[in-house]
Amino acid sequence: MDTNASAGRRRWLVAIGYGVAMLSLAATIAGCGGVNSNAGQWVASWYAAQQDYNEPFPGNLAPAPTPVSISNQTIRQIVHTSYGGNQIRVKLSNLLGTAPVTFAAVHVARSTGSGGVDTTTDRPATFSGQASVTLAAGAEIWSDSLSLSSPTQADLAVSLFVQGSAPVATVHTLGQQTNYLAPGNQPGAASLSGATTSTSYYWLSEVDVSSADKVKVVVTFGDSITDGYQSTVGANHRWPNFFDDRVQAAVGSVGKASVVNAGISGNRWLHDVIGPAGQGRFARDVTGVSGATHVVILLGINDIGFGALVQAQAVSSDQIIAAMNAAIAQAKARQMKVFVATLLPYQGASYFDAAGETKRQAVNAFVRSASGIDGVIDFDKAMQDPSNPTTLLPAYDSGDHLHPNDAGYQAMANAIDLGLLNK
Repeated sequence: MDTNASAGRRRWLVAIGYGVAMLSLAATIAGCGGVNSNAGQWVASWYAAQQDYNEPFPGNLAPAPTPVSISNQTIRQIVHTSYGGNQIRVKLSNLLGTAPVTFAAVHVARSTGSGGVDTTTDRPATFSGQASVTLAAGAEIWSDSLSLSSPTQADLAVSLFVQGSAPVATVHTLGQQTNYLAPGNQPGAASLSGATTSTSYYWLSEVDVSSADKVKVVVTFGDSITDGYQSTVGANHRWPNFFDDRVQAAVGSVGKASVVNAGISGNRWLHDVIGPAGQGRFARDVTGVSGATHVVILLGINDIGFGALVQAQAVSSDQIIAAMNAAIAQAKARQMKVFVATLLPYQGASYFDAAGETKRQAVNAFVRSASGIDGVIDFDKAMQDPSNPTTLLPAYDSGDHLHPNDAGYQAMANAIDLGLLNK
């Protein structure tokens, strides 16, 4: 695969807080959500919302992606889990593919860093007892259960050998993690020979652990701010990671919990691209997550800002609020606890304008007074510059005036009252 083929386009997209692609609404896999639902069941410990790499960008604001394929290569992908366990399973996805893809071997092991694995922990995955699996276009599949000790907040390496040539479609573009591609069949190797790197995820959507205990599974749902754009690659400094650090340190008061990230860079409520529209993907990427019991919703700034760039896709604050209310209703119908966050300040960002700021203030007013939710997280207040509240505090600004830096993501996590998880 030529990992440089789409680099220029991707850099342009993420520079304004978007991702790469749109996700089809087909082939949703139902999960087992609800606050009382997951004792003795599978619970999500890592998650990546899927996107279509090949989705053309609207408004001719960026060139179309260059098609790429992976051919007879091993992809080693590093996932930083939340809750730990001794039995795990992984979900592979060809949800957006237009052709079958064959994984001739899939291995899971503890990562030792820099693309290496501890071979004493290496476990070959099977699918209905078979080592090889072919996924049809639009299909997803869980592996069989693997006996592998995975401590809380472990780094696991999931290595896939793609047999033959497979066009890249189903991805999570903004991985903020160094992953590895190498020629040939090497998924069980301690280190990969001839590897190149990528910061995206391919055909991998979820890692679960089995738990006999009741575990709170908190899904963080949003855009590039939740996806961690501008955070340090490989450091797990997205705000959901910092939040998970706090949650795991407070197990005595919060209880056992897992925090997973369902952000897509560039995502919006009301329009596809980048990623599927939030109102469509919510059922898959929140209530469909294994064992989901709680959700934190932070989405809407791209609906506002992107509409300033593509007038045909401009939306009102009332439309954003209606989409939020529909998502809240979906989660409550699954007996989930729902926390909604205010939109961060963005004056100075490339798509800021006064009309957009008026919309942001209207959305935030709704959030602060919303009925039927279990709590408000006021990221706007936590992140604003007190001397200029429509801007990010300079100490938290990554430099693009839209996305926080590492310190800002830590401040977001610190702004969440952990007591909300006991409601």
